[in-house]
Amino acid sequence: MKIGELAARTGCLVETIRYYEREGLLPEPARSSGNYRLYAKPHAERLSFIRHCRALDMTLDEIRTLLDYHDRPRQPCSAVNGLIDDHLAHVDARIEQLMALREALANLRLRCSGEAEASHCGILQELAQPVSENAAKPRESSHVAGPHGGH
Repeated sequence: MKIGELAARTGCLVETIRYYEREGLLPEPARSSGNYRLYAKPHAERLSFIRHCRALDMTLDEIRTLLDYHDRPRQPCSAVNGLIDDHLAHVDARIEQLMALREALANLRLRCSGEAEASHCGILQELAQPVSENAAKPRESSHVAGPHGGH
């Protein structure tokens, strides 16, 4: 099947498929005489595995590790359990950050009733103040999406 058909079958964007190939997560497919990529069922299965991992917000490095275990099934799976345990700890930490962010936003929202002109808006006045070191805020490097960026 060509890349467009693989994309349609898996619900994955063509560019994302190419990205996973460049990253070494998806093996490069055979080529047709017209130089089109020709994918087979194992590509679709592997792409589904990758997409499932991404739906769980796993990093590309975590996925690489899991694929290594998937590809070499005679290895002991204790490291797989450890990877998931580490990922759970990461998710728990992000939940704490998001709860602190929610509290900070809720407190900010209490500063304005929406009845005044913007020049008297408590929210805008508060945002104009320097950030206090005690303010509950997420780390600048981890936005709501978290540090697990990527495709």
